[in-house]
Amino acid sequence: MPWKETCSVDERLRFIAQVNESDETFAELCRRFGISRKTGYKWVERYEQAGPSGLEERRPVAHTFPHATPTVLVDALIELRKERPTWGPKKLRARLESLGLEGLPAASTIGELLKKHGLIRPRRRRVVTPTTAMPSPLAPAEQPNDTWCADFKGHFALGDRTRCHPLTLTDQASRYLLKCEGVAKPHEASVRPHFERAFREFGLPHRIRSDNGPPFATIGIGGLSALSVSWIKLGIHPERIEPGKPQQNGRHERMHKTLKAEATSPPEANLAAQQRVFDRFRHEYNDQRPHEALGQRTPASRYTPSRRSMPSKPSSPEYPDTMAVRRLDEQGRMLFGGAQTNVSTLLAGEPVGLTPIADDVWELYYGPVLLAQVTLKNKELKLARTR
Repeated sequence: MPWKETCSVDERLRFIAQVNESDETFAELCRRFGISRKTGYKWVERYEQAGPSGLEERRPVAHTFPHATPTVLVDALIELRKERPTWGPKKLRARLESLGLEGLPAASTIGELLKKHGLIRPRRRRVVTPTTAMPSPLAPAEQPNDTWCADFKGHFALGDRTRCHPLTLTDQASRYLLKCEGVAKPHEASVRPHFERAFREFGLPHRIRSDNGPPFATIGIGGLSALSVSWIKLGIHPERIEPGKPQQNGRHERMHKTLKAEATSPPEANLAAQQRVFDRFRHEYNDQRPHEALGQRTPASRYTPSRRSMPSKPSSPEYPDTMAVRRLDEQGRMLFGGAQTNVSTLLAGEPVGLTPIADDVWELYYGPVLLAQVTLKNKELKLARTR
């Protein structure tokens, strides 16, 4: 007699009732219900342990896992995660793959393994207010050295109670971290040598993007600073994000988040020790850390130095024949149309260009930077600043 493959809970309850009330032997009772004695004993045991709920269908439990991740891979994954606690499953997988490990599970499986071993903490949910996307006024960076991004990571106290101001410089297209230098003060004299070293090592970019604060920019005409004037003399266009819009330098800000997590907490005893940590971080960020936006490649695999080498001597900008050129005097004043006006002492002795836009109205430039709108009436020269 073939045994039944499935029975309803009601049938199982009737079987249990008959076990307690019927005069039939257990074997005869099992045959009448079309089940094996093994199944009958199993139902009785479940009923005694859990009552009627013990007779409900149970999903089969696998006792072997043929597709389980090998222990050697799990151990390597856990070890790497402990070394790089800020890396997610995709970066961990890409790094292990680059180290020659084969048979790695999918990133989703790696995420589950990390949760299982207590190496992932759930994120706090945040309500994000939707915003309307606006076109960016900044030039796109399609190739390495199209745009470099410069900024200071928030300063922090060191063990000797001095403050460290991390100056960071990245290539926008490749995410390559060109410089990560701790300086004692965020002023022009401290940062200029680091930019010059970067120019000598990597060549010149076409643009350098920064915020509107010193030493990159000032509230003076055209937002120019001594540092940005030196860039223009090297043929570099200073590019500034709009005030209050750090997302326009979002790639650089994201790097700062990683820098803070991996290289500033806890702070070192002094600036020299902190710089050693920054140097290690820069090497790991460029050469070891996979980047999702680069197809899990490293920034070093995508970056190439610029073909524009740093000149031995900077030169003043040149202007097209369509522009009127005037050279400012030693006090930064411009003589034009028989009238004189102050422009900027930063540009003392430098040439500026004027292009007409209307009757008696010109736009005033220093290199690629628009400084002001110039109006000449009755031999009176007026400058109206522009952003």
